[in-house]
Amino acid sequence: MSEMKSLALFTDLYELTMAASYFENQMFEPATFSLFIRNYPAFRRYFVSAGLDDVLNYLSGLRFNPEDLDYLEGTKLFKPEFLSYLERFRFTGKVHAIPEGRLFFVNEPLLEVTAPLIEAQVVETFIINAMNLQVMIATKASRCFHAAWPRTLVDFSLRRTQGLDAGMKVARASFIGGFTGTSNVLAGKVYGIPTYGTMAHSFVTSFENETDAFRAFAKTFPENAVLLVDTYDTISGAKAAAEVGKEMASQGKLLKGVRLDSGDIARLSQKVRKILSEKGLGEATVFASGGFDEYTIQRVLKQGGDIDSFGVGTKMGVSADAPYFDMAYKMVEYDGRSVLKLSPQKSTLASAKQVFRFKTPKERLSRDVIGLRDDHLKAGEPLLEEVMREGKVVISTPPLSQIQKRFLVEFSNLREKYKSLAKNVPEYPVGLSSGLKKLQAQLVRRLKARVRKELGES
Repeated sequence: MSEMKSLALFTDLYELTMAASYFENQMFEPATFSLFIRNYPAFRRYFVSAGLDDVLNYLSGLRFNPEDLDYLEGTKLFKPEFLSYLERFRFTGKVHAIPEGRLFFVNEPLLEVTAPLIEAQVVETFIINAMNLQVMIATKASRCFHAAWPRTLVDFSLRRTQGLDAGMKVARASFIGGFTGTSNVLAGKVYGIPTYGTMAHSFVTSFENETDAFRAFAKTFPENAVLLVDTYDTISGAKAAAEVGKEMASQGKLLKGVRLDSGDIARLSQKVRKILSEKGLGEATVFASGGFDEYTIQRVLKQGGDIDSFGVGTKMGVSADAPYFDMAYKMVEYDGRSVLKLSPQKSTLASAKQVFRFKTPKERLSRDVIGLRDDHLKAGEPLLEEVMREGKVVISTPPLSQIQKRFLVEFSNLREKYKSLAKNVPEYPVGLSSGLKKLQAQLVRRLKARVRKELGES
């Protein structure tokens, strides 16, 4: 995406056709749209907030440049007056959002945009695209983190993520979700994430034998030698690595570790650990990679795997078991009027909202209540913060390490039963405030009465 000078056209066409009709009908009053997830994917019972920083950067710089307007004119869909309006277009609204790294749950607004109707409408596509990916990955990463704890995790997904942008955002979101670092060097530079890497099988096969390969790598990286031992036979590879490790020790250096990438990881890790320990290399780490996600991590550890760290790649980077979330961005207010949908399985909660979090005296997460923006619920912590006002960001984006710390603290206070990888996980309690319940009931009655009247029913 680096070749794009503008992201204004990164949108679905119907956002612009609706905007053109709003313009022609002089509909410029303020609207509030709410971003939320309708339901849990299988075996998930929480989500991790991520992606807000990209949304704020996008809204701050949203412009239609001359090339954008020339393209739209060429479609023959839009009138000159509307294109002139887009030439002056800026986002001037406000945004309330749950900060990155915090947990949230089904139907809770992750973000709400309030702006003149056209502005609030045309940003829908980007907001869902940016937030859906990063929430999905941060949540998946957090499950891997939970399964592996207290072992560390490294993002190894870059080669199989869906494109450059996804590769970058996966590195960022997985770090928020508890990973120690990434193999993605550009993400290390851009986001300040620690980078990790060892060697590929091609390095080993380029030498006549494994021992020579290991010696060569250790010579180049005497402080950071992690040797891949499964190119031919894991046990013989581990013995060769131990031999090189002993040579390094005689020179005052330490073998940092070995990597296993195939086979029966649980059984092999035990044997490799024994080989290293017998050679006096007990401090060397055993690093495992190759097809891991939360389920395989859990299984290998239950089988007695003796592993210090995991490289987690494709299945995390594409969230293989839940590759999308049912995230929606729906209007909840227009021109001072609360609005909602009654569509089956897709009904919405009306009005601008706030989410209140209740905790036990020991800071354990107890329950959430979705309320109206102006509600004040005693002892409930408001989660949605004002992050943008009059089109300008009004918060300082914290360092990524601080966002991760925010996640780690809150995740540690979520009860184990909601983190489980099992099939029958209970849902975290989320209710509605009395004010929101009352408003919702009134609107539903009114809308149903109007529908009956339009159908000619009594």
